[in-house]
Amino acid sequence: MLATYALAFSVSLAAVVSGYSFTFTSEPQQCANLSLSITGAGTPPYTVLIIPYGPSPLPNNIEARTIVHQPFPDNSSSVSFQLKYPSTSQFVAVVSDSSGFGTGGTSVAATVMSSSDNSCYNATANVSPDFNFNIDPPNQVVQCSPSRLWWDPSQVQGNVTFQGVIPGGQSFGIPVGKQSQVANEGTGFNWTASVRAGTTLILVSGDGRGRGTGGSGLYNVAAGLYPDSSCLSNTSPSSTAGPPAGGSYPTDASGDQTSGGGSHSSNVGAIVGTSVDFVVTRSSHLISYILAGGVVGGLAFAAILIVAGFYIIRRRSSSSNKERPVDLLHGDPDDNDQALAPDLPEYRPEPFLATEPTEPSTHPSDDAGRFSAAGSRYGGLSDRPGSTISLSEMQSARSGTPDRDTRIVSGPSGSMATSSRKAAQPRHLRPVNIIQHEDAGPPEVESETIELPPAYTNIRKTT
Repeated sequence: MLATYALAFSVSLAAVVSGYSFTFTSEPQQCANLSLSITGAGTPPYTVLIIPYGPSPLPNNIEARTIVHQPFPDNSSSVSFQLKYPSTSQFVAVVSDSSGFGTGGTSVAATVMSSSDNSCYNATANVSPDFNFNIDPPNQVVQCSPSRLWWDPSQVQGNVTFQGVIPGGQSFGIPVGKQSQVANEGTGFNWTASVRAGTTLILVSGDGRGRGTGGSGLYNVAAGLYPDSSCLSNTSPSSTAGPPAGGSYPTDASGDQTSGGGSHSSNVGAIVGTSVDFVVTRSSHLISYILAGGVVGGLAFAAILIVAGFYIIRRRSSSSNKERPVDLLHGDPDDNDQALAPDLPEYRPEPFLATEPTEPSTHPSDDAGRFSAAGSRYGGLSDRPGSTISLSEMQSARSGTPDRDTRIVSGPSGSMATSSRKAAQPRHLRPVNIIQHEDAGPPEVESETIELPPAYTNIRKTT
């Protein structure tokens, strides 16, 4: 692999030494002379092809521009000719030598600047090429998909030629394949576009009168409904990385210019053969792409590792803080380490207690001449007739808890055990007298009659 790259690098150096490019030596201006010069060592004679690019800026979209195929005079390395284009219009320049089309490089779309002279074109009439070519399917070029290029044979002179121009990239010649006649489509041939999808492509047609006599068409190469890349390779034409050919020249109406420099590659081999310097250029670009891809891949891998590390740390922290299930039968081990809350008297529940009377209460009783006392509605006593009990002996009769005091309440019918909660501190209660009256006397008992069926015990058998 290293040996292959070393060989490619040495061949590339040889290509650079023997290669050439071109430079605009004057700014493109309306109806002014446009000058170019060759830099490097090419194979004369040289030619330059000026192709209109984009829409016409003239009113009503009048197209006054024609394709210019200008040879360099007397094997010269420079040329100057009048540019008959209106201001703010654009064009693409392609320089070639005797070794093939586009070997001197292709410019990006250059913009024509304004001038005081507008006499070089007719702004009211459309121009037309000597003959027109057509493409089927119409108005489209699809990557690795065959198209038919055809024309009217009665309008051409000599042999028809086709070229492919990629602005700022590599231009190439399209070999005319086996021609055939098709009804309503004239004479033509099939061509498979080995150009990557998304590339801006200009198709130029000519005949024996020169390049561009059949006009041009601007296309954006499409991927198609079912993308096919079987025809693509490292030598497939594309835009060239780096500064475009032509040096520094305006690219918009405000005068913004390219970054300068020149870029060229012999790319006829992209269609009809293999050119050494083109292959070497593509190889050097391939190396750059591989290095850039390695850097991007390394950064992506590092980002994946960082995200995975954050995910693992977060998962561990969330699992350690996960709540434990509540066990009602066994205590929580962590509860042994916590101090018990103090038993504050003011937060203990206590029943309502009635206070003792401050003085004995006398009230005529029933025939027994006794007084009776009863507890509050929260702690009732037995309804013993005529029993008098002090309030200290009639505490609540509800079921007690371990912290209650047990007392005995005496009465005529026996004794009763009561309980009361221990108070942490003596409470100062308001004195209350409670008297239950029994003036109505003992309740009347109603008699009840029960009827029984006859026993028939006196019936005897008579003899």
